[in-house]
Amino acid sequence: MNKQIIIAVDAMGGDNSPQKIIDGIELHHLNNRNLFYKIFGNKNKIVEILKNKKINNNCYEIIHTDESIKGEDSALTAAKRGKNTSMWLAIESVKNKTSHIAVSAGNTGALFVIAKLNLNMIENIDKPALSSLWPNKIGMSVVLDLGANIECNEKNLKDFSIMGAALHKSLYPNETVKVALLNIGSEELKGNTIIKNTYQDLNNLNNSLFEFKGYIEGNHIMDGDVNVVVTDGFTGNVALKTAEGTANFITSELKKALTGNIIGKISSIINLKNINKFKKKLDPRLYNGAILLGLDSPVVKSHGGTDYIGFANALSVCEKIIKNQLIDKIKNNIN
Repeated sequence: MNKQIIIAVDAMGGDNSPQKIIDGIELHHLNNRNLFYKIFGNKNKIVEILKNKKINNNCYEIIHTDESIKGEDSALTAAKRGKNTSMWLAIESVKNKTSHIAVSAGNTGALFVIAKLNLNMIENIDKPALSSLWPNKIGMSVVLDLGANIECNEKNLKDFSIMGAALHKSLYPNETVKVALLNIGSEELKGNTIIKNTYQDLNNLNNSLFEFKGYIEGNHIMDGDVNVVVTDGFTGNVALKTAEGTANFITSELKKALTGNIIGKISSIINLKNINKFKKKLDPRLYNGAILLGLDSPVVKSHGGTDYIGFANALSVCEKIIKNQLIDKIKNNIN
């Protein structure tokens, strides 16, 4: 895709907005000049921040609104009063084809509902899925569903496999996509009826998009043997929160060990390069940008608590999705 990519940005969602949003745009803009940002939010606040930013004036437009979705708003409340909010207007911009993709760091439930109210599902897909990027020993994995659907049938999981594979191919076009179903064991007989039926469906699926690798257990998600992990939203959300908690525990305990006494401090100085490499591998900002898959136009959810570096990464995800034609990849492989 050679034409200019237009990203609709909800500037008022998440912590420390719009400051971190504009800071993130500036960082992303430094290395990505062929993009245009439609920025939705309080114009007075945004203009004040932009005064000291190195962003070309011809690379953005500010669409003013005083209203925004609050973090404490329920999805229903957001939907009822949301039509003049920065989040709604950003997604509506995608609906009206004046932007290619929307990104928000705001309320996840509200974003999900507003996106579904404004955008159509891709034909032959019944349910959308929330996907995210996880680091593994070799590179990056796409994991889905992470909470959009508590219950899923065989068709849903098959659709998630295709959508997840298309996403990974869009983000990492030179890699072979390898898909696995998250299960309680690696043997064919393990799991409930839905999982076992999905296994058979994927095993018999004739496609050129991905290789099906069977089942994967939770303790092997980060081994890197597969790079797309598929599950229902309940299991996926539990796995996500467990992984986040484990990462926080490890980094916290490592910090204590390296700063608790003089030997630890000396050791941290000697091993500074390796420690920084370890911290970077577990830095959630570098994997920021969850993607709502299944809609006929893409929507990206940035973590509300991330900083400008994390938001810049979410913008990079937006760029790759459009540049490598994610939606077309899904449509071409969905039966």
